[in-house]
Amino acid sequence: MTDTRTGPVGLEQMICFDLYAANHAFGRVYQPLLEPLGLTYPQYLVMIQLWAEAPLRVGEIGQRLGLGSNTLTPLLKRLEAAGYVTRRRDTDDERRVSVDLTEAGRKLHATADHIPGCVARATGMTMAELRALQAQLRRLSAELLHP
Repeated sequence: MTDTRTGPVGLEQMICFDLYAANHAFGRVYQPLLEPLGLTYPQYLVMIQLWAEAPLRVGEIGQRLGLGSNTLTPLLKRLEAAGYVTRRRDTDDERRVSVDLTEAGRKLHATADHIPGCVARATGMTMAELRALQAQLRRLSAELLHP
């Protein structure tokens, strides 16, 4: 989307606003699905990473989710207080903290298993359309982060 005009640009010409609005809409879909689990969306993303591959170091989680330690540390503390994860310092390097699932955290996966399907249906798009959109968004992110 290249616009070489000068002067003010309306929201309808700003792809960043469309992405912002879509993100907000996704939040409205996820909120009632995550509320019964006691999770926020960022906490859910951490849990997805851990369900796929636990344990993980805090740095690995942050890198995969694009979250800094100032955001991730309090989030992990809340997940630990909820009984879903444990955090342990590496005995060889105390700067490294490993995060693992508790039994309650593992069981939560089965409870949350329906969420991706609910969200996919809420989009009104086919799986092929969603995959194509996802590929475009990943390309966009890569271009913006590494021009």
